[in-house]
Amino acid sequence: MKSRTNGMLRIAVVLLASATLGIAQTSGYYNSQPAPYNSQPAPYGGGAAQTPESVRPGSLNYVEGQVSSNGQPLTPQEVGHFALQAGQTLETGNGYAEVLLTPGAFLRVGNNSELRMTSVGLANTRVDLTRGTAMIEVDQIVNGTRLTVGINNTSSDVLKKGLYSFDANQPAVRVLDGKLRVNAADRSRDIGKDDQILLAGNNLKKTSFDPSQAKMDPLYVWSEARSRDEAGQNQMAYRNASGFVPAGAGWFWDPYASYYAFWPSAFLYSPFGFGFYGGYYPGFYGGYYGFRYGHPVGFHAAVVGGGFHEGGFHGGGFHAAGGGGRR
Repeated sequence: MKSRTNGMLRIAVVLLASATLGIAQTSGYYNSQPAPYNSQPAPYGGGAAQTPESVRPGSLNYVEGQVSSNGQPLTPQEVGHFALQAGQTLETGNGYAEVLLTPGAFLRVGNNSELRMTSVGLANTRVDLTRGTAMIEVDQIVNGTRLTVGINNTSSDVLKKGLYSFDANQPAVRVLDGKLRVNAADRSRDIGKDDQILLAGNNLKKTSFDPSQAKMDPLYVWSEARSRDEAGQNQMAYRNASGFVPAGAGWFWDPYASYYAFWPSAFLYSPFGFGFYGGYYPGFYGGYYGFRYGHPVGFHAAVVGGGFHEGGFHGGGFHAAGGGGRR
C-alpha cells in the first residue's frame, strides 16, 4: 500500500509540473526573456559567437571541415550569427554541418552534399536535398509546425519524433525511428521504423533495410556523437542555469561549447537513447522568474518529486554521468 501511495504521489507531481508548463507555454511559447549571461570566453568550440542571435529554422549550429553557403565558406565563427534564408544553399565537401529546424529538430548534412532551404517559417519548414546525404533528428514536434524534406519530385513530411535518413544520390528515404509520409505526384505513403522507399519511380514501394548496416554510415556515427554532446550540454544547463542564454523556444546558447543546445517542453529521450531534462524552465518557457542556487526555479523540485534528480534520470531507467546516457 505504501509503495502504491508513493507511486501515485510521483504521478501527481509530474502531472502538476506538466500543467504548470502548459500554462507557461500558452502565455508565450516563442517569447523567451533574458536570463543572466556569463560572458567568460568559451574554453572550446573554436571561438564562435559569444553574443548569439535568436534561433530560427535555418540557424547554423555546428561546422566541421569544408562547409559553405552559396559558395561562401562557413567556419565555427559563423555559428550563432548565420542562418540560411529561403532560397539559400548549404554545401559540404569533406565536412559536416548541423542546422537547426523547428524546436527540437536537428538537420545534419554529410560529406559532398548540397541542400536548399526552401521555406524557413516556423509553421512550414522545408529543405530540398539536391545532392548527397542528410539526417534529421526530431526530439520534439511542436503542434502546428510542418517539417518537410524534398528529393527530386518527392516530399517527405515528418509525422512523429524520430530519426530520418535521406539520400539524394540513390535516391531514397529511410526511417530509423518514427514515421514519415512520402508524397509523389498524386500518391502518398506512410512508412515507419526500419522502412525505406527507393525514389527511382513514383510507385512508392515500401521495403525494409538492415538497421545495423545503417548505423555504420559515417553520417549516422557523426549524428550520434552530436546528439550525445547536445544531451551533455542540456544537463550542464540544468546544473547551472545562470551561464546559459535562452535564444528561442526550446533553444539556448551555450557559451562554453559555442553552439545552441536544446531544452524540451518535457523530459524525454532522443532517438539515439540520450536523455534530455525538460519541463518548466524560466527564461526558456513562459518568462524569466529568477534562478536559485543555479537551478531553474520550480523545475528542480518537480523532477525530484517525480523520481528524478540531478545527475541523471533514474525514475525512467536512465542515468546520466556528465551528459546523456543509454537506455
